[in-house]
Amino acid sequence: MTQITLEDGPSPEAQQVVWTGLRDFNEVHSGPGSFTSWPLNIVLRNEAGVPLGGLVGRSYAGWLYVELFHIPEEHRRGGLGREILAMAEREAAARGCIGVRLETMSFQAPGFYARQGYSVVGKLRDCPPGHTRFSLAKRLDGAPLETSVCST
Repeated sequence: MTQITLEDGPSPEAQQVVWTGLRDFNEVHSGPGSFTSWPLNIVLRNEAGVPLGGLVGRSYAGWLYVELFHIPEEHRRGGLGREILAMAEREAAARGCIGVRLETMSFQAPGFYARQGYSVVGKLRDCPPGHTRFSLAKRLDGAPLETSVCST
């Protein structure tokens, strides 16, 4: 008998089953290997080698997705964020990605990303309440981004 369970956090086994099933389905439509996921980590370290911040992402489906990006307050406005993002973009291009996508919130860094050439491709108001979550993207080949309502 099949059952549905609500769990606080899926087990690694459950996550793998979901990811494998979704990847296999997607690759039927987009080609073998197109959804293979490759991690990318760029770490900002102090003189002792202790991590202070950086960028965490992964490339798949021809794009780099920046999952996490943080520079400590005392290290901001000195060009480190721009340097790390440019390094991620270069690595994405070397991996054959056509672009980079990420999310940021209205109280985080939408202006920073705009200055780096990123465009808003989606907005979700009140996420979290009182703020806006922005989905941003940048094509690395210079082609324009097109936005539209999802349709089937």
